[in-house]
Amino acid sequence: MPDRLQVAIVGAGYFSQYHYEGWSRHARAAIVAMANRDPDRRARTAGAYAVPHAFATIEALLEAVRPDVLDIVTPPETHAAMVAAAAGAGVPVICQKPVAPTQEEAEAIVGAAEAAGIPFIIHENFRFQPWFQQARKLIDDGRLGALHSIAFRMRPGDGQGTRAYLDRQPYFQKMDRFLIHETGIHFVDTFRYLMGEVRAVTARLRRVNPVIAGEDAGYVVFEFDGGATGLFDGNRLNDHAADNCRMTMGEMFLEGAAGVLRLDGHGRLWFKPHGGAECEEIYAWEDRGFAGDCVYRQIDHIASHLLDGTPVMNTGRDYLRNVAIEEAIYRSSSEGRLIEV
Repeated sequence: MPDRLQVAIVGAGYFSQYHYEGWSRHARAAIVAMANRDPDRRARTAGAYAVPHAFATIEALLEAVRPDVLDIVTPPETHAAMVAAAAGAGVPVICQKPVAPTQEEAEAIVGAAEAAGIPFIIHENFRFQPWFQQARKLIDDGRLGALHSIAFRMRPGDGQGTRAYLDRQPYFQKMDRFLIHETGIHFVDTFRYLMGEVRAVTARLRRVNPVIAGEDAGYVVFEFDGGATGLFDGNRLNDHAADNCRMTMGEMFLEGAAGVLRLDGHGRLWFKPHGGAECEEIYAWEDRGFAGDCVYRQIDHIASHLLDGTPVMNTGRDYLRNVAIEEAIYRSSSEGRLIEV
C-alpha cells in the first residue's frame, strides 16, 4: 500500500468544495488532478486548491494520470459512465450519493465495480457528523440501555418560494424524486447506523412548494429488527432553532430504557437519564467545513482504509441496502401501505 494517497477529483459544483478542502488538508493525501467540463469552474477550482493537473473529461484525466483513488462529486446521472471509466483503468472509486437515478442503475454500477475488482465506496457523510458518532459511542457504552425509538425532525428551511435551491444546487428543482432520494437517504443511513437494520417502512410523501418537480415533505415510519421504531418527519420549507439550519438539518430524539438523548440545532447533545434531570452531554467537535466537518471525517476514514487496510463503512454493496429502503419508502407512499424491505 502507498504511504500517501494520490487523489483525483471529478466535479466542481457547490458541494465539491468540501471534498477539495478536506483532501487538501489531509496529512496523508495530495490532490494530483481534477476534471470538470466547465472551463471557468475548472480553472477556478484548480487554482483555489493548487491542483497541478486539470482536465475537461475523466477520460483525459485517467489517460494522463493514474491516481490511487478517484473521488466522484457529480450528479447521479453521470456516475455510471464515470465508474465504468475508473473500472477500466483499475482505479478505486469514492462515489457521491445518490449512487444513481434508479435502484437498477445503482445495482449495475456496484456490479461493474465489483467485476473490475476495484474498491468502491459511497460518500455518505451524515453518519460521520460528530453528534451521530457521539450518539453511537453512548449506545455502545450502554448509556441509553436497550433502544426502542428514534425520531428526527428535519427542517433546513431552504425550500420556500420560486428561488428555492437556485442559489446553491438548482438541479434540486428538477428532481422527480427529491426529499427522500436526495436528502432523506442520509437519514435512512444514519438510522441504520444508530438503530440497526430496517425491516419495514410506512411512508406518506407530498409536494408543498409547487415550483419543484419532486416531493419536499413527508413522514416515514421505520420498523427495525428487534422491534424498535423510528420516525423521519421532514420538510425542506420550514426552519428550526439554529444559527445555521443546514448544520444539523433539524433535531433528534433517541430513546432507550435508560434515558433519552436529544440533539439540538446547534450540534449540542442533551442526555436525560430515566427519572433524572436533563444535562448537556459535552463532547469534542469542530464547527468547520460542512456539518461538523463530516466530509473530512469520512475522507480520513476512507484514507485509513486505503492506506492501512482498516475496515470501511458504506461500500457500494453495503449501500445498496439504503437504496432498497429508499425504493420501499416510495412504494409505500404510492401504494398507501406498509412495505417490508
